[in-house]
Amino acid sequence: MLTLVADIEVLARFGRALADPIRCRILIALREAPAYPADLADVLGISRTRLSNHLACLRDCGLVVTAPDGRRTRYELADERLGHALDDLRTAVVAVEADRTCPDADEKECC
Repeated sequence: MLTLVADIEVLARFGRALADPIRCRILIALREAPAYPADLADVLGISRTRLSNHLACLRDCGLVVTAPDGRRTRYELADERLGHALDDLRTAVVAVEADRTCPDADEKECC
């Protein structure tokens, strides 16, 4: 029973991280390659402050990690399997209901 509870908590944390479109875009970008925050902010077209908040959430969720690179900090997926999981989820959802959309949640919460 304890394993089931832990599994549910992990999936819920992953789901909350994916509930925000910006965090999804960050994860998809990092699936392609590690990146520096300034570069991610430019690519995603958001402020560095906003990006920083989302990266902190993803880091707290355990989905991304930082890697020091000289005086800069690079972000990457915490585990390469996350990239595969993102691909699998995307294709599974599209395969099931390609014409469905989910309404926006009333509250945007993080992990």
